[in-house]
Amino acid sequence: MSQSWKPLPDGLSEPARRLAEELRAVKDAHRISLAELGKRTYLSKASWERWLNGKRLITPQALAGMIAALDCDGELLTSLLRQAEAARDAAEGSAPVSEPVPAPVSEPVLAPVSEPVPAPVPVAVQAWPTEAPVRSAVLGRAAGWRRPSALLAAAVAVALVLAVSLYLHGLNGGTDAAAAGLPATSAEAGAAPLCQGIGCAGKDPQLMGCENDDHTLLTGNVGQVVLYLHYSPRCRAAWAGITEGAPGDTVTITNRTGWQETALIHWGYDNYSAMVDAGPADTTLRVCGHQPGGDGCLPLVTDPAARAATMAAPSPKAPSPVASVPVTESPTPSATS
Repeated sequence: MSQSWKPLPDGLSEPARRLAEELRAVKDAHRISLAELGKRTYLSKASWERWLNGKRLITPQALAGMIAALDCDGELLTSLLRQAEAARDAAEGSAPVSEPVPAPVSEPVLAPVSEPVPAPVPVAVQAWPTEAPVRSAVLGRAAGWRRPSALLAAAVAVALVLAVSLYLHGLNGGTDAAAAGLPATSAEAGAAPLCQGIGCAGKDPQLMGCENDDHTLLTGNVGQVVLYLHYSPRCRAAWAGITEGAPGDTVTITNRTGWQETALIHWGYDNYSAMVDAGPADTTLRVCGHQPGGDGCLPLVTDPAARAATMAAPSPKAPSPVASVPVTESPTPSATS
């Protein structure tokens, strides 16, 4: 679907402006929403909103995913991205470095990410060292320094292999569900979840239908990064989310038994973890984030089912209420606390 676009920022370079306009044209030509674009490329709606509105320069990996998923002029978009990166490098006073954009692939293989919830009110956080470098959204690159292209290519290759495994796992899960007479995905609002309790441990909340009644129990800042604790009453399972991060940042959720699931940002700004069992009455949950500058944890949550019951029922068009809380210093989450 086409939409009325906001004016692009005045400070954009000409190549970046042209790139954003072309990306918008591709989306409008396919008559799809930002949410659908996110599903087809396995990236979040929030990330595409930033790229198409000129707030951030699209990453090479995200562009490769779009070229693979949609019918568009890949050579033109790739050329514009390289020109926009060169203009940005020149403006930052650093020498441009030629970095290849991944070639289009037959299937989108980018890691799944979570849909955003409203930004929380700033809270008391752990202070980060001021000398830590400010990292760019592009995998393997930080302001003022660059890794050798060989290391960058290796990092991208490892990430793509992992993403392929996750994608194929999702396809196999869909096949198993169909054989059992159950819906293959959770795309339909209100679809029955495909797992509950311990049966959800280690599985994707989107593929299992657990996002349909997602309650965001807690959220808080660790530096600029935002951590989330998600819980599904119907699935009796929980998972962690992270936004406004950078490649290399992680978030980990731990339940009372010590079961942990971790989400790593491979590229872009956000991601979410697989689920842990939250079914027993004595369930406790802890979400902790890690950056190169340090760690921070959300407060321990006990009895998530009771906490979710006090919230308004989630709406497909309105996110669940969010409790913004302080983040505590806790490098290693306790499995029994």
